[in-house]
Amino acid sequence: MDWKTLLNAKRFGEHESAELGESRTPFHKDHDRVIFSSSFRRLERKTQVHPLSDNDHIHSRLTHSLEVSCVGRSLGAQVGEMLGDRLPAGLSPADLGAIVQAACLAHDIGNPPFGHTGEDAIRHWFRDSKNAAFLSGLSTEQVKDFQTFEGNAQGLRILTQLEYHRFDGGMRLTYATLGSFLKYPWHSGYQDPLKGEKFGVYQSELAFLNEIAQEVGLIKIEQNRYCRHPLVYLMEAADDICYAIIDLEDGVEMNLLQYTEVESLLLGLIGEDVPSSYFKTTSEDPARRRLAILRGKAIEIMVNAVADAFIEQEQALLSGQLSGDLIALTNPKVADCIAQAKNMAREKIFKDPKKALIEIGAYTTLGSLLESFLTAVDEVLAGDGVSYKSQRILDLIGRHAPQAGWDKYRSYLRVVDYIAGMTDAYAVELAQAIRGLRL
Repeated sequence: MDWKTLLNAKRFGEHESAELGESRTPFHKDHDRVIFSSSFRRLERKTQVHPLSDNDHIHSRLTHSLEVSCVGRSLGAQVGEMLGDRLPAGLSPADLGAIVQAACLAHDIGNPPFGHTGEDAIRHWFRDSKNAAFLSGLSTEQVKDFQTFEGNAQGLRILTQLEYHRFDGGMRLTYATLGSFLKYPWHSGYQDPLKGEKFGVYQSELAFLNEIAQEVGLIKIEQNRYCRHPLVYLMEAADDICYAIIDLEDGVEMNLLQYTEVESLLLGLIGEDVPSSYFKTTSEDPARRRLAILRGKAIEIMVNAVADAFIEQEQALLSGQLSGDLIALTNPKVADCIAQAKNMAREKIFKDPKKALIEIGAYTTLGSLLESFLTAVDEVLAGDGVSYKSQRILDLIGRHAPQAGWDKYRSYLRVVDYIAGMTDAYAVELAQAIRGLRL
């Protein structure tokens, strides 16, 4: 692969080439299109790791995405500086930063209510033998799309279909940004959900996958499967850095972790280069203030290490041969710090009983919504008349609700689009209303 093709500024859904060299380049416009979208805005009321609480300091999916985008911009710009004259003419390091920033902003845009628990709840409902009748008539590949529902694939659908120019190019982002967003450039047939493997494209967007891959020059591995865009590795690293560090801050805020545990981990990475401002704080200062100082320095060290690893692995990245992620290829202190942080979160945060109780409720909520909406869709597709209740349920989707004569796959996708786009609170409220528990 080569950087000139990988950084294609042409827009998906449009035929004109975007102009480079402006003060606000096409890649900066990509960033703005994601920021102003309703799908991005709704991330404010979607679970990040912890169910939404009254504590305003706990991260939502929106604040997480914003923070990841900041780290991603730093990574992209730093790598751009290090690439130097290997960047195509007319592109600056800031452009590379903007591409990674936009991809980072959108990296979780397809997540359903309740975060990863919501993903699993949708998969579980479609896999349940009690619901097998809903999937009759669908192809094996189409069934797998629903039974392995994936926020990454839903995200591509939002970017290319659902937002702004609905079913006519979506956000019409540049091919460079879409390529950098495609963390898993293959469909559900190339993964094993039982092994926790992921995919990035539904059957409905396969043509778009091939178009994006061709425009940015991704190396084809086999039919409908490509190697990753090199900048995906920077997006992934930015996400891992924020997950590792910010999750621990939330854990301290929620009294699930001791401040001293997190302080010790970060000081182990920072070593003697502790910011002077940290020594001006005392135990009387809020833990979040003291952690913010250490976190800033730790992220700076991690960004430098990841950028160095990217340049060291440039040829492997361009040949599509890099195995694993960049974090694992950084210096051992950085890789070990992130590994320890993730392990601490798994052992002391993710197993919180209050979190588990709310997650159990997520299965009931999303299952109830899927049953109600898909039952209504089946009535429409049967052509024997639609009950008043079912019609009112489909009216909630609006003018893009499934219509008589549509195929089942397309119709079910519209329902999943609607449910996956809900916030946590709206999903609960609507499920209760449909069941008669709320007026």
